[in-house]
Parts: sequence; C-alpha cells; structure tokens
Amino acid sequence: MKRALALVERDMRKFRRSPALLFASLVLPLVQLVILGNAFGGNIKNVMLGVVNLDHGPESVDVIERVRAVGANARTFLPVDYVDQGVAIGDLRKGELGAVLIIPQHYSRDLLEQHQPRLALITDNTDRSTAGAVDDQMTQLVASINAPQVASREPGQAALDVVEVYPYINYIKYLLPGSVALAIFVMSMIGGGLLFIDDKSRGLHEGYMVTPITKWELILGFNLSGSIKAFIAGETVLVLGAVVADIPNFFEPIRLIELTLMVILTSIALIGMMFFLMARINDPLVPRAIFGVLNTLLFFPSGAVYPIAGFPQWLRWMSAGDPFTYAVHGFRTLLLKDVGISAIGTDVFALALTSTVVLAGATLLFRRTL
Repeated sequence: MKRALALVERDMRKFRRSPALLFASLVLPLVQLVILGNAFGGNIKNVMLGVVNLDHGPESVDVIERVRAVGANARTFLPVDYVDQGVAIGDLRKGELGAVLIIPQHYSRDLLEQHQPRLALITDNTDRSTAGAVDDQMTQLVASINAPQVASREPGQAALDVVEVYPYINYIKYLLPGSVALAIFVMSMIGGGLLFIDDKSRGLHEGYMVTPITKWELILGFNLSGSIKAFIAGETVLVLGAVVADIPNFFEPIRLIELTLMVILTSIALIGMMFFLMARINDPLVPRAIFGVLNTLLFFPSGAVYPIAGFPQWLRWMSAGDPFTYAVHGFRTLLLKDVGISAIGTDVFALALTSTVVLAGATLLFRRTL
C-alpha cells in the first residue's frame, strides 16, 4: 500500500495545484443545475394566443371572456384579437403566436340550439410542450363551457381525487441527482482519464516502470487518487446543490451518511470505468474525442433529465446497462423520497458489480512495459 499511496499523494498534489480542474469539476455542474433546473420543468406561461371571432354573438363573447380570465390568472396564454383568420395563421407560422383560437360563424346559434359547435385551436406543434400546455388549458376551458349552470339532482358521478405522496418536487430538485452523478463523471474524465493519458504521453509513467511497483499497485494507486477527487467533486455538488434546491431535512446525520456512501460507490465505479477505457490508449487526442460522445451515451439515457418511461424500447435497454442510471436512481431515491438505503439495493449491487468488473478488466488490460 505504501507505493500505491505515494501515487495517490502525487495525484492529489497535482489536483490541488490545478484551479481550472477544480472549476470544471465543481463549479460547472452547479451552474448547470441552477440553469437547467430553472429552464426546464416550469409551468408554460405567456404564450401568445391569437383569437379570431367570426361569430360576434353572445356565446362567443363568453368564450373570449373565459380566455381573458385565463390570461389574467393562470397566464398560460395571453389573448391577442385578430379580425382575419389568414393573418393570424400567418403570424403563427412566423412564430409570433404560439396558437390560434378560431370561433366559427354561427357558434352562438349552434350552441343555443345544441348543434354541438366546434371551436378550432391551431397550435405550433414544433414545440410540443407549449402546444400541449395550451391544449390542456383550452380543454379545461371548453369543459367549463359545457358544465351545466344548475347542479343536477341526480346522484353524483364518480370522481378522482389525486393524492401526492411527497411534497411538491420542482425540476431543480429532480435534476439534482443527475448533477451529482455528472460532477463525479466530469472529475472521472478530467481528473482521472485525461490526467492518466497526459502522464503517459509525457513519459511520466516510464519512471514508474523502473521501480519495484507492481501492475496491481499502479492500478490501485490511480483508482484511489481518482476516486478521492471524484468523491470531493460529488460531495461538494451534493451539499451545495441540496442547499440551492432546498431539499428538506437534508442534513439529518443518517441521511448524510447514506448519501455519502452512495457518492463513494459511484466514484469508484465511474473512475474504474475510465481507467478500464483508457488502459490501452496512448494518444492524448483519443480521450478528448470520445469523452463528449461518452457523456451523451451515459448521461442522457440515465433518466437524469427526462424519465426513462418516455424512452423508446431500444433506449431503455441502453439505460439498463448504464451505470449512470443506477447512480441517478439511487441519489434520487435518497434525496427526494428519503426512504433509506434499503430501497436502493439494486442500485448498490449494480454499481458494486460495475466497480468489480471494470477494475478487474483494467488490471488485465494494463501493460507494465516501457
């Protein structure tokens, strides 16, 4: 262990003297958490809605008043009056409007005569989130129009009461587990994989080869130093991110211990994976070329940004083999559900298995030759 710890000491000194590395691994994941956490997942508001009233009857006025009430309260959309239907649709195509509501001719007459008139909602479906929000709000508005003015004396119909198990989870809380895993991964890439390849390209590893240090001690030293750096990055982002996202009861001792153990396990797994991938690479340009692709292949299929339930089947299979998936699920369970370590047994097993396989593979692939 003495020789392995000497490697750890050397790597930690390099880490301490590299402010750019500290900034990239600690600050950037926090910046991403704050920006993405507030840019995604919020309620859609202030969509410009063009309203074309071709009827001008009393019932169409009621529709317009309801639309304006939404604009004044929920603010999902803001109505803009149009006289010409073609002009409104033209502005929709230009992106000046998010949707167009058309009240057809004879709407008031048909409604009073119960001929089931139809309102037309034209949406810009290139933005599915905005179109879906406007569609949902207009569906509720039409349902309110159809609601009877006088309550029926007949027995009530079945209704649904929605009960949420956990307090309100905004998107920044949802994104925090992925940000912690990403901080560990960034440190694994920069502080582990890239430094390892740069040292090889500069000939520093040749100095190790003329010492009695064994191949296993080299791998152990590299992985220990990388895991310590990844742990520092993950733990820092975890604590600061929990404060920023306002995670309730975060500083309970048992909860902190469970989360810290999860950071350690994730750090060992991702650092081991980096050294497994880098064991036979000598060209310093290769890791720089593959790390961006590797980030895409690991981070986005993990469910860190969007639920896995929304993935196609082939991407779900990819997610099942992604160690990021189990790290994100484990952090999310401990942070947002607060149910304890027993609920993430599968995640712990998957990360432990990953660590064992990649460390064994890195040892087999590593060549202790000049």
